[in-house]
Amino acid sequence: MSKSSEPPAPSEPSRSSAEDGATGREAEVLAARRASLDRLGRDRAFAINLRSVLDVDEPTSTRAIREAHPDLAPDTTTAERFVVAGRVVLKRDLGKLKFLTIRDRDGDLQLVFAEASLPEDRFAELDEVDLGDIIGADGYVATTRTGELSIFVERWAMLTKALRPLPGKWHGLQDPDLQQRRRYLHLISDDTPRRYVLARAAALRTMRRVLDARGFVEFEGPILQAVAGGANARPFTTHHRALDIDLKLRISLELYLKRMLVGGLERVYELGRNFRNEGIDREHNPEFSMLEAYQAYGDYYTMMELSETLVVECCHAVNVVMGRDPDDLIIPSRGRELDLSPPFERVTILGSVSEATGEDLSLDRPDLPAIAERHGVEVDDEWGPGKVVQELFEKLVEPTIWRPTFVCDFPREVSPLARPHRGDPALTEHFDLVAGAVELVTAFSELTDPIEQRAKFELQQQMKEVFGDEVHPMDEEFLRALEHGMPPAGGMGMGVDRLLLVLTDAASLRDLIMFPSQRPEGG
Repeated sequence: MSKSSEPPAPSEPSRSSAEDGATGREAEVLAARRASLDRLGRDRAFAINLRSVLDVDEPTSTRAIREAHPDLAPDTTTAERFVVAGRVVLKRDLGKLKFLTIRDRDGDLQLVFAEASLPEDRFAELDEVDLGDIIGADGYVATTRTGELSIFVERWAMLTKALRPLPGKWHGLQDPDLQQRRRYLHLISDDTPRRYVLARAAALRTMRRVLDARGFVEFEGPILQAVAGGANARPFTTHHRALDIDLKLRISLELYLKRMLVGGLERVYELGRNFRNEGIDREHNPEFSMLEAYQAYGDYYTMMELSETLVVECCHAVNVVMGRDPDDLIIPSRGRELDLSPPFERVTILGSVSEATGEDLSLDRPDLPAIAERHGVEVDDEWGPGKVVQELFEKLVEPTIWRPTFVCDFPREVSPLARPHRGDPALTEHFDLVAGAVELVTAFSELTDPIEQRAKFELQQQMKEVFGDEVHPMDEEFLRALEHGMPPAGGMGMGVDRLLLVLTDAASLRDLIMFPSQRPEGG
């Protein structure tokens, strides 16, 4: 076997294992892989594409080969020839026979290399193949004596030499911090995060399909905003050098979508990222995905029907990825079963809190703060009764709601963008959809009265001393748009990550977000 002494290019110096901080066995492995690279030569270790080495533009997928040969008997050879490619995840050496298992996006497939079928130097060069390398192979479909569907290889090529090893075969990548920090390794060694990626893609396709079929138009609003509105949350800030102004990363999609309603786009939605400079837990991450949709001439009842349809349709789509019956709406969740069958239940927030406290609660009860404190809610002196009711709901009721439930008619105090309730002006036409004890959707009959909207914004500013940045800002440009007239409308916001949390039975949003925010390693 020829050996190459080609030195690394000056612009890309080869680092020693010591420079990588590796010691002991790890340093030996890294050094061995560098030596293998030197023997192969860089030009052969990193192919420009598949055609340059195996004369095809794309490999055949392992799934296509398996689906085309579902019942091939043991020890059978076919005349069908394919080129395949993937990452080497298993090696066996039986002398004159070598077995490599490769993995592509669809699964694993065994490659069989016989000394008699390959040139001597190409068979010997298989010794340079390590676990983690990406190779291509050209050969015939056959089965081994044990019935394993395989490609019996007549040509092969190194496509990418891996200079670092994969996680251990049996233990994989067990440290949750490393799983998130080095998600690429987690994806290689564990099928679960791969399923989460596919589940997200399936859910997003489904959301777009449902909305597009109803005549909604997808829109992309600005991420950098002078006024970050649409929610009560603390924003991230940055500075725009060219304009010499401070800007904020958006915390919501809402206010620009409403501008589109003013402009005549009567059904509009956005799927995008929001950013909130807040804490991290199972259901919260500073960077997260939202769907928001607005429908002119609808209301919060319209949004209930839309939300219900989206949840059910996304469940069907995610079931396929997770290996469940596509039609099954009873899914596993946190060790229990969760039934997503429509119609979803409907309760009022005051009714649910009254049931939880054993009190007949109303917003005009003077002892509301005392009742809240008896149930473990620390009440701020500046809170109004609506805020007290909301805090009671979040502490006592929301964690207990399992079956999908529309919690309706929130107090005006905590719903600055919602229309007053048509039957009780102290409340708003605002619902939250909760399932599996997770809030999935918030929706309103939208407030279109610019005078009342201004008054609500002004009230929020009065609360700024108490709640700091977590109040809705005054947005004069949005108010100006409302003054031109926005049609009556229903609007909803669905947390994409939270919906996937429920539909996939993941442990945390940080398992679903492939590269969540983290401190620097060692920091």
